Amino acid sequence: MNNIKSNLVSIKEQLPSNVNLVAVSKTKPIEDLQEAYDAGQRIFGENKIQEMTQKWELLPKDIQWHMIGSVQTNKVKYMAPYVSLIHAVDSLKLLKEINKQALKNNRTIDCLLQVKIAKEDSKQGMSFSDLKDIVNSTGFSNLDHINIVGLMGMATYTQNNEQISSEFSFLKECFEEIKCYNTISNINITTLSMGMSGDFDLAIKQGSNMIRVGSAIFGKRNYNI
Repeated sequence: MNNIKSNLVSIKEQLPSNVNLVAVSKTKPIEDLQEAYDAGQRIFGENKIQEMTQKWELLPKDIQWHMIGSVQTNKVKYMAPYVSLIHAVDSLKLLKEINKQALKNNRTIDCLLQVKIAKEDSKQGMSFSDLKDIVNSTGFSNLDHINIVGLMGMATYTQNNEQISSEFSFLKECFEEIKCYNTISNINITTLSMGMSGDFDLAIKQGSNMIRVGSAIFGKRNYNI
């Protein structure tokens, strides 16, 4: 039987004080999230807005909900009232929709811009060049209900640790460069989100201060849900 509390304690003991842990709870039942909450976890990551909204309605309101999956623009309105951080933002179109729905809810929503660092076609994100084009655009500067707080990326799924470290290192370089845009009112870069259950140790060594961990906390995921 999976012991969520002991798994959480074990992981947190490995983390530097500046690293935030996002418990990736997608497909997991309310009972598992409640157990993690009772063990002190307050940040949970989901990849489906409908599922996240159902959990938000049922669980304590001091939880920070992170949307970690790709986002369809027509679904943003459902999470806009409560989402704490949207990780995988990869287009100006999506930013405009988030801004629109944040305004309707009298909020400013924090976002991470996703950079594609993996070699796999299945991994999403934009090039760093495209990212800079977005933040330099007139359309971006008019978005006053979003707050870009950092970057995120997912490394290639491989056993080659050198490759993984190299991809994380590249994202750290992007992160350091994008900090020069902090003079723009809706950019306040502080968060570098990279690293998951199998590679978060490598990510932290390369400068990550936010990791997304699911199976190492909750056990294997039920992909039939």
